[in-house]
Amino acid sequence: MIRRVEPRDVDAVVGLVHELALYEKAPEQCHLTAEQLHTALFCESPALFGHVAEVDGQVVGIALWFLNFSTWDGVHGIYLEDLYVTPDQRGNGLGKQLLEALARECVARGYTRLQWWVLNWNEPSIGFYKSLGAIPMDEWTTMRVADEALQKLGSSL
Repeated sequence: MIRRVEPRDVDAVVGLVHELALYEKAPEQCHLTAEQLHTALFCESPALFGHVAEVDGQVVGIALWFLNFSTWDGVHGIYLEDLYVTPDQRGNGLGKQLLEALARECVARGYTRLQWWVLNWNEPSIGFYKSLGAIPMDEWTTMRVADEALQKLGSSL
């Protein structure tokens, strides 16, 4: 079953985010806590949203997302931050069902895009996404300012 994330799911979702970080070979970079996630999802004006895949009462998949905005289209879209299904549940259609739920959100709200990043080495996921009609945005380079560089940039006068 695919449904919106609820407060009772927070611990399981945090665990799956940490599993995803391990899968992506960067567990030391994942610092998410249950308190942080609960606040982000369930505050008065949340900017983070989520869906979970549940099998036999257990959360086995997640899709965490937020809104972006296309100035060219003039409307919002969904940016998928994390999509993860536990290894023992892969191949059962849950990843596709989570993406379908986000696509339904887009269609129902008049959003024009659903987008996300995928690591270049993750060929199984790339093949899966292409099978759903996703296209790589190879002409774009992702840029990020973080850590010390962010502090320096943010404190310049």
